[in-house]
Amino acid sequence: MKTRIVLLVAILVAGASVGVAQPNAQFAKANQEYANGDFKAAIAGYEELVRARKDTPNLFYNLGNAYFRQKDFGRAILDYERALALEPHHPEAQANLRIARDEARALEQLPTRWEQWAAFAGSNQYAVAGAIAFWVGIFAIVSFIFYRRRWTMALSILSILVLALSVTAIWQLNQGRDGRALAIVIKDNVDARLATADTANRVLTLPAGSEIRVLSHRGDWIYAALPNNLRGWLPASSAEQVRM
Repeated sequence: MKTRIVLLVAILVAGASVGVAQPNAQFAKANQEYANGDFKAAIAGYEELVRARKDTPNLFYNLGNAYFRQKDFGRAILDYERALALEPHHPEAQANLRIARDEARALEQLPTRWEQWAAFAGSNQYAVAGAIAFWVGIFAIVSFIFYRRRWTMALSILSILVLALSVTAIWQLNQGRDGRALAIVIKDNVDARLATADTANRVLTLPAGSEIRVLSHRGDWIYAALPNNLRGWLPASSAEQVRM
């Protein structure tokens, strides 16, 4: 346990200097406040940059570090996730996210079989494959109309299948645990309920940092897919979506 804590502190201190060379005085000032141990001021500076849409992977990473040092694990996990949404292979954010989840005992969404299949590539790769398949299919259909070659019909069918698979994969990625619906519980021990009322039966209690997928909104409540294949209603203020 001591080794993990020492490793975390090393990563966090190193993270405070990430991006200091970035040409942004406010970012550098917030980094200095973090280095001085004034985490509340650092958070205020980072959050102001986020509101100004100056968001970068390192900004969210540093913001997550500052929240972690304040023991606000829900928001720390949210910001590590936001860093990874912008840069999926950010090694420091990946490492700190794992540590924060362990500290918070946060619950995670498990990918479905379809999501595991779709994760073979990213949305951009599927979009390129779909675009190529579309134009190859158009060429094959036109060629078949004019020349009646059997191979052009086979090529058009193959193109349609590739296009359909690409569209399906993109939809799965956008709807899955890493898609736009992904949200993080930012408050401690939030009760998901069967209905939009504090007196409704409890479905599951979610520690801060737990993952949910937002399915719909009703007033001040959200209906979400929960870990363990459950579903329930949560106060909208208790969670924030990763993708802004």
